[in-house]
Amino acid sequence: MKASFVKPFNLIRAGYSYLYSSVTGKAEIWGMPLAIGVELTNNCNLNCPQCSSGSGQMKRKRGYMDIELYKKVIKELAPYLCNVNLYFQGEPMLHPQFYSFIANSQNLHTVISTNGHYLSEENCEKLACSQLKKITISIDGTDQETYSAYRKNGSLQIVENGLKNLKHSREKHHSLLIAEIQFLVNAFNEHQIPVIKQLAKSVNATLSLKSMQIIDSNDMSLWLPSLKRFRRYNKSGEGYEIRNPMPDRCARLWFNPVITWDGNVLPCCFDKDAEYIMGNLNTDSFREIWNVPKFRIFRKSILTGRHMIDICRNCTSGLAGIKY
Repeated sequence: MKASFVKPFNLIRAGYSYLYSSVTGKAEIWGMPLAIGVELTNNCNLNCPQCSSGSGQMKRKRGYMDIELYKKVIKELAPYLCNVNLYFQGEPMLHPQFYSFIANSQNLHTVISTNGHYLSEENCEKLACSQLKKITISIDGTDQETYSAYRKNGSLQIVENGLKNLKHSREKHHSLLIAEIQFLVNAFNEHQIPVIKQLAKSVNATLSLKSMQIIDSNDMSLWLPSLKRFRRYNKSGEGYEIRNPMPDRCARLWFNPVITWDGNVLPCCFDKDAEYIMGNLNTDSFREIWNVPKFRIFRKSILTGRHMIDICRNCTSGLAGIKY
């Protein structure tokens, strides 16, 4: 098959297998993934309280992905992929070879998400001239006190300076790089939405207002905003539950797996602590892992009782009317 037809043909095969599986309850997979998330590192410079990595709740080993492993992954999957997210847990720009990952992404639509503390003039020059298509910068407050309520040990001033550096470099090089500010709406910062809109406009960035995932159920009342469209959770008895009817299907398991820094293939981005490892790319090819019985059984469990799987209980797939 000609290379130009591989990607659209795979999209059709993957899409049809997901629809077929959702309707019949049979966990069939006929295509390769359309996108992947790649964890460059699970280390981070901040200590965000509702982040598995930053809060210290993560149990798995910390480290940095080997660039040779990434090259192996991309060589196998590039013909099929529409998108590559170079982030999962941790801060991707901490990786000593960060720019090598972008350079080895073979002109794929590549995205990173960062807390914005490494947007120096030099780094922004590199980003603006790279093949990166989109960068998301997290800012969760428009003054230092509000910002640091979530971004523990972070500096709003450093991030704002970084945004200015990025704007200057993009304009200087006529870069097509898209900059997006992500604002996790919570009880501390919801009153600052008008201000963050102005900031995004001033640095020529788009804005994503998102609801916040809360991993510690004891902190629900502390973080939940009053604005209903940004509340992922409802009060239920003595506790809270996600506002998700939890349909027995999830496209992520057909379209968008995650690869950890040490090569483990996970079903989706909600498996923060790698509890459901389907295989490891240091020993097997991605295709072998994608089709192993273990993965098929896990997909089947989603189709027959998704609400019973722990990582799904905080998932937004199927959640309607909420910004996430």
